[in-house]
Amino acid sequence: MSEAATLKAERREGTGKGAARKLRAAGRVPAVVYGADSDAQSLTVDAHEARLLFERISVENTIVSLEIEGESGAVDTLVREVQVHPYRQHLVHVDFLRIQKGVAVHVQVPVHFEGTPKGVRLSGGMLEQHVHDLDVRCIPSAIPDHLEVDVNALDIGDSLHVSDIAVPAGVEIVTEAGRTLCTVVLPKGAESEAAAAEGEAAGAEA
Repeated sequence: MSEAATLKAERREGTGKGAARKLRAAGRVPAVVYGADSDAQSLTVDAHEARLLFERISVENTIVSLEIEGESGAVDTLVREVQVHPYRQHLVHVDFLRIQKGVAVHVQVPVHFEGTPKGVRLSGGMLEQHVHDLDVRCIPSAIPDHLEVDVNALDIGDSLHVSDIAVPAGVEIVTEAGRTLCTVVLPKGAESEAAAAEGEAAGAEA
């Protein structure tokens, strides 16, 4: 299961660009929490605390417990969107999705490639990674930190697909099964040299 994290939040009364600018000037970030058949709730979170948290966790698949000031009990959520200013790089807004125990959710989970492919070790190839994360569906308590893919046996020209991944019990991969995860290829320079060598060999035989 993915690690859990906690973030303090406060209720937000004002709305609009002016109110949001005042919040950010005070070191706060506008946020909203919604879902689980409950009304959306406007909040603010501390900009520094939120940034540190988002740098530490895997944002897409970590349960974040919101401790909302004045409310008893934390609200378990998933971060659905983090808006960042395009050039100032400060947080602009955060969307949180309420989750319920035992109710399945869709999350993105990172893919970790384990090992060194045979084609890299013995033939000077390189591993091209086509996918960095996958869409999965599972209950919150079953959200994996990541999905491991063993690439040790791959030779030049070999590929692995989503259908090759062994998933934990209770986890369903939503990404299409035929999608290519990775491929072992020769570097472009090596491909040209190999083609030239084949051409020379063919010419000599002729």
